[in-house]
Amino acid sequence: MHERRYDSPGGSERRFVRFGDGPVSIEDLVALAYGGSRPALSDDPAWRERLEQGRRALAGRVASGGGVYGLTTGVGASLGNRIDASVRDELGATLPRLHGCGTGRILDEQESAAVVVARIATLVRGFSAVRPALVERLVALLDARLLPCIPAEGSVGASGDLTPLSYLASAVAGEREVFWKGQPRPAREALAALGLEPLGLEPREALALMNGTSAMTGLACLAWWRAEAFARTAAALTAMVSEATLGNPAHFDARLFAAKPHPGSVRVALWLRSHLEGAPPRDPARLQDRYSIRCAPQVIGVLVDALASVRAMLEIELNGVDDNPLVDPERGDVLHGGNFYGGHVCFAMDGLKSAAASVADLLDRQMVLLCCPETSGGLPENLVRVEGSRRFVHHGFKAMQITASALTAEAQKLTMPAAAFSRSTESHNQDKVSLGTIAARDALRVMELCEGVAAILVIAACQALDLAGPERSSPRSRAILAAVREAVDPLGDDRRQDIDIAKVVALLRSRALPFGFDEAGAASAASIASAAGKAVASDDPCSGPLRS
Repeated sequence: MHERRYDSPGGSERRFVRFGDGPVSIEDLVALAYGGSRPALSDDPAWRERLEQGRRALAGRVASGGGVYGLTTGVGASLGNRIDASVRDELGATLPRLHGCGTGRILDEQESAAVVVARIATLVRGFSAVRPALVERLVALLDARLLPCIPAEGSVGASGDLTPLSYLASAVAGEREVFWKGQPRPAREALAALGLEPLGLEPREALALMNGTSAMTGLACLAWWRAEAFARTAAALTAMVSEATLGNPAHFDARLFAAKPHPGSVRVALWLRSHLEGAPPRDPARLQDRYSIRCAPQVIGVLVDALASVRAMLEIELNGVDDNPLVDPERGDVLHGGNFYGGHVCFAMDGLKSAAASVADLLDRQMVLLCCPETSGGLPENLVRVEGSRRFVHHGFKAMQITASALTAEAQKLTMPAAAFSRSTESHNQDKVSLGTIAARDALRVMELCEGVAAILVIAACQALDLAGPERSSPRSRAILAAVREAVDPLGDDRRQDIDIAKVVALLRSRALPFGFDEAGAASAASIASAAGKAVASDDPCSGPLRS
């Protein structure tokens, strides 16, 4: 995307993400979702002309008597119903109302914004025959952070995300509820506060807003962003645990990975070697470490390789046209098809959540290594710091192990592939569905659980380095220890640690700890990560340490 910078009221600089100038990346979407960037439309008039061409082509098709799904016909299994010209204008209002049946939690503001970004990205392509004014309105609402309140449940992922996206269509039309200044408010009231009238939807525009994969795609991009950080975090934690337990750094020798060069494993091994640079020489406790250390590059490498393939799928989906029908703005043809099917997103999220949960399991095993004296390189049992007779009434990280195991088990449970549960619905018209939105929601929940496991191990690894003596660790580990200690004190006498977990989760999501994230793209990621951290930071234990 082309960028332009502007000064925010607080004096910090954010960038514009311009729709219509080129492809939208996952990072663009995340930056917009978290408020690290500002949306805008291209200055090039070409995108507007394409939209107008499409509208003219659609009007010509209807005028010549040609059938257009959802305009001259009913929708879904009601395709055989002919819509008389005298009542077609009602479709702009009735179709969104029809799908106002979502259930479950309301997507948070960042998730809702991600959905809006994904919908703008497809409509601006010019194949949906909508007015430029509709795209302009979506960008204006996103910029003002006036965002639809979208229930999480109710989409089968084909015919796209009809029910979730109906809440976007309704918000544009001034119906239902929106987030405005952080609070749910009636859409019409919030629009009025912005000085805007509801935008009545033309008959074709309601279906164009609803009939696509934007809900699953927006959520999936957020899950990808979090999984990328989790992979790098897991590598840094592996290095710290290896140091604390007197592990054998030879397990990460580049020659091992040249012999079986999966790119992800090669990269993780490089991260580990880089992390361990500068550590004092030591004799390993064992010739071969247990698998949770020795095989960590191979385990985390699966996630790293999955991230690469999933990025490709998601960015095609994000920048593709997922509507039905499509209107070819150049040739004037109306193309009826199934681009709304979210199978690629479902496959991507089913794979990503499985790879991430496997890494959470790795970290859970590393937690045990730290807490058991026979595997910890001589550290106190359960990392208890108390000495003398009082040490037996304190249990250190015993309960933290239990929580880490519970989170890991729940993440593993959610790895059941959503795609395996396709079913026939809507009078057997939608007789094969993707369930991509369920997979994306599962992936976000898995990432929330994974971040909790990682936060617990961060706290435990820092306790282990304190006990072992930070001087025997690498400069990178000492830097991480210092950063964590700014937020979380060492554990002496037993105390509640839920608040500590919440603080570290916020640090992880904001990428605030010096885990050695790749320098490439670090500057552009910084504003995203900072906004993400602010969105989740909370010291309130009553909210739960893993609350999004």
